[in-house]
Amino acid sequence: MKNTKIFGMSFASVYPLYIKKAEKKGRTKEEVDEIIFWLTGYDEATLQQQLDNKVDFENFFKQAPQLNPNVSLITGVICGYRVEEIEDKLMQKIRYLDKLIDELAKGKAMEKILRK
Repeated sequence: MKNTKIFGMSFASVYPLYIKKAEKKGRTKEEVDEIIFWLTGYDEATLQQQLDNKVDFENFFKQAPQLNPNVSLITGVICGYRVEEIEDKLMQKIRYLDKLIDELAKGKAMEKILRK
């Protein structure tokens, strides 16, 4: 998986796409935020700060307060790759987020998405 172009992309440029994808399927911005908070440890204020600063994906994950210890429970295929087998750790974190947003858009219950 060699698509390092995404590493330099602004998280703020992709965030509205996550929301749009969720809302198209009847889900909410709040649910998208809850997923991001769960995965990264950001809260509303620190996420907004990252968005305002137009931080790239690499720094978004590097500056994340704490990656959720249950990320290893996120499994499955995203973009043709098994997320648990992605070797590049940054790409894996990006794909974890993609996978969780996909699960939200597919109507999965938040409890299952957040691996509770």
